[in-house]
Order: sequence, then C-alpha cells, then structure tokens
Amino acid sequence: MNKVFSLILVFSLYSYASLIGSSYSQRDLQILEELDITPSFISDYKLQRVYSQYQSKYNSSSYVEKLNEASLFVPKIKEILKEEGIPDVFIYMAMAESNFTMDAKSRVRATGLWQFMSATGRRYGLENDLYVDERMDLIKSTKAAADYLNRLHRLFDKWYLAAIAYNCGEGRVIEAITRATIDLYVEQNPKMKYDKRILEYRNTIRAYQEKRVRFKEIRKIYNVVKKWDIKPDINDLLTVQNKISRQYIPSESRSYIRKIISLAMMKSQSFIRDEENSHLLNMGISTTVATVPVKGGLHLRNIANSIGMSYEELLELNKHIKQSIIPPTKKVYEINIPYSRLSRFNEAKDSIKDTKFLVHIVRSGDTLYGLSRKYKIPYSLIKDYNNLKSNMLSLKQKIILPIPKDMLGKIKFSNDRYRTGKKYTVKSGDSLYSIAKRYKIKVEKLKRDNNLKTSLLRIGDKIVIR
Repeated sequence: MNKVFSLILVFSLYSYASLIGSSYSQRDLQILEELDITPSFISDYKLQRVYSQYQSKYNSSSYVEKLNEASLFVPKIKEILKEEGIPDVFIYMAMAESNFTMDAKSRVRATGLWQFMSATGRRYGLENDLYVDERMDLIKSTKAAADYLNRLHRLFDKWYLAAIAYNCGEGRVIEAITRATIDLYVEQNPKMKYDKRILEYRNTIRAYQEKRVRFKEIRKIYNVVKKWDIKPDINDLLTVQNKISRQYIPSESRSYIRKIISLAMMKSQSFIRDEENSHLLNMGISTTVATVPVKGGLHLRNIANSIGMSYEELLELNKHIKQSIIPPTKKVYEINIPYSRLSRFNEAKDSIKDTKFLVHIVRSGDTLYGLSRKYKIPYSLIKDYNNLKSNMLSLKQKIILPIPKDMLGKIKFSNDRYRTGKKYTVKSGDSLYSIAKRYKIKVEKLKRDNNLKTSLLRIGDKIVIR
C-alpha cells in the first residue's frame, strides 16, 4: 500500500513538474513546504503566470540587480530571521514588500524594508520621532517583523497565513477562514444550508461587512468553527467566488503570496548559477553588518571619518537616523556599520570627535520657520535641539543648528525672500481668509509664515505677507 502511495505521489509531482516547466526543481516544493502549503499548489495556474512573468529577461535582470544592491545587508536579515525561527523564504517577503529598499514608502505611508505603518511599528518597539524612524533600521525592523510574523504564526499555525495576514491584517484572515469553513461545511452537508445556526452565522458575517456589528462577533464564530473537522487550505482561501464582491482574501493579498513564492523560486533559475551571479547563491554565509553603540548627539559624518569610510556609505546603513544626528536625548544609541569596519571602530570609538554645529545669531525678522527653510532643517528639530518652549525668538539669541560646522561652505542657500515681506496691520472685519484672498496666497501659508496655531485674529495684530 505504501509503495502504491509513493508511486502516486512521484507521478503527481512529475505532473506538477510538467506544468511548471523546465524551471521546476525539488527546491520549489521545499519553498511550499516552508510556508506550510500543500505540494499541489505548484500547479496553481495563477502562480505559474506570476512565476513566468518573473522569468522574463527584464524581470530576471532586475531581480539580480536588486539582490546585488542589497548584498551588504541581506545576509544580516537572513541571520536575524534564522535566530527568530522564521523560515528562509521570508527574506523574499521583504523583497516583495519594499524591493529591499530601506527607506521605501508606500502611498499609505507604510515605511521601510518591511513596510510598517507607524502605529504597528510602535507596537513592536520601533521608535519614530524627531531623530529616528526605526522602521528604516534594517536590524530593528527585521526583528520587529519577525516578532509580528511569529505572533501571526501562533495565531494561525500556518506560515502562508502569517504572510497573508501581514499584508491584509489578521482580522481579514480570521473572517476568510470563518467564511470558507462554513461554506465547505455546507458543501459537504447540503442539508445544513438552511440550518438555523448556519443562517445566524452568515447573517452576523453580513452585518459585520456592513459595519453593523463589531469584529468580536466574527471572532466568536471563528472560535467555534475552527474546532470543526474542516480546515480550508490555500486553494480554498485563494479561490475566486463568482458574483461575490468581497472575496475570502483581497485581490492584493492573493497576488502577494504568489509573488513571495515566485521570488523565492527564482533563486533556482539557471541565470543565478551563471558565473557573474554565482556569488548570490552564497549570500548569508558570512556576517556583513555589525551593530555598535555610539554617544548621543554625534553626527554620522564624524563617525564615518573616524572609521575610514565614506559618509554616504554609512548613511546607506542608517537611513533611519533623521538629519544624520544620533539622538541627543539618548546617552548611547546603536548604529549599523559594515562588519569589515568593526575592528577599526573598536580602536577609534573613544576618540570620535564631538560634532561642532553651526550657531545662528538671531537678527530682526528671523523666525523658526525662516531658519528651517534657510538651513533645510525641520523647525521642530531646531526647537527641540535648543530646548525652546515657544516659537518666539529674541534678538541676538544663539540658536544651535544641527549641521556640522564644516558643512557651512557646502550649504546652498536660497535667496532671503523668506525673511522679507509686507507687514499688514489687522483691521476690523479682517479674517485670515480675506487677507489671504487679497494677497492671493493660501490661508495655510499665511498661518505657517506667522506661526499661527488658530485662525483667530485681533485688531492691531501684525501679519507678515510673504
């Protein structure tokens, strides 16, 4: 009996192989196995279509180019994923999310390699303030993504469900499993189609979709049906139902999981084994990035100089550090350096020069907003760095600008029109809207130029028109 089963399995795998074509390999099945996906999914025609698109000359060249560009930090990501118990295939989730671009931003403001929204990032310990946005820190964001994926895996017990939930949210996956389980149950037990309990479940699901009940009602049903002897697999959940607007899984997420699988399978392609690309097969064997502690307030430029590397190269590994300044609010903060520079850093770490920043002496007409525009620094950063309690400046007040002093000659200043302008005295009947209309400028600009928090004006107020 076992021999017969083995022959059937081998025959079926060769059938899948013919569907995938010459690119099929045992590693392709291993990728599915890592994601807890049944081997039969290799014959999914939509997966084959996505996979074929990636095998085109243009896409294969782009694939190699992106892996080469990320060759410095991909091994570190693989190392972290392994430490956190995440399957290797998830390195291609980062590729699907951001194309290995550390400062990638989506139209909905998801940011970084792993495309965290700000609130989700904070939930997993990623700071986002005046000085840093750790969603762009390759190490911290990867650890946060691993925490998130492990949590989703504990919830759903399947890695492919964790990946889908990462994309569309765990609530949508819970709803999908709930609906698919009920549909499969009725399909197997047609007489139960009009069972009172089934009808109640479906009515509740509809009410949730129409936002008449809260998600907790779906979770109650989910907690019941997941105990049934019916387990929808990936083929069930990704199926497209006729005449139903809300599918089990959103279209974007259905494409997303197929994209991850296809990107992972590309590593088996013959062009990767070509002599000029063979180094990509060994990515992850050696450590390439080290994390080191540095003093708060330092500038990345000074650190780069001390370890004998270019400022631009160091910045590439630390795009999460805004304005290139190590948070002055922290005594010590960790940054990323190439592992090859670690010995040099250990020798120089106690002699890194403090950065001498520019000092601006306030003159008549200066404002925080004006200084911000002139020096191209967020005014909130100038305010925080100088511990200013308000936006008011005094004549001859010294303002520290977080730009290294030796950069003064390299700053391209725009003309000083921001400091000139007509001063208008508010009269009876005036409003910000009427003044803005008279001078053909936007109300928001008028408020910004005058540091106004509200639209309220008093007779006699001086308004600068720039």
